Amino acid sequence: MVKLNPEYVVDEQQNRKSVLLPLAEWEQIVDELEELDDIRAYDEAQPHKADRVPFEQAVREIQADYRA
Repeated sequence: MVKLNPEYVVDEQQNRKSVLLPLAEWEQIVDELEELDDIRAYDEAQPHKADRVPFEQAVREIQADYRA
């Protein structure tokens, strides 16, 4: 987990409007977000259990396609 040391920019009523972070912390956040995107893409690319076909069934289907 990224340890952050944010500084806040506030308006006249002391409402937070923006955040300032040291560049190193920002770069670490970006790196972790990119890694998370990669993990999500990997997970989406994996076949779902419902999409799996037993080997024997796959062989039968392939053989049936050759015969047709």
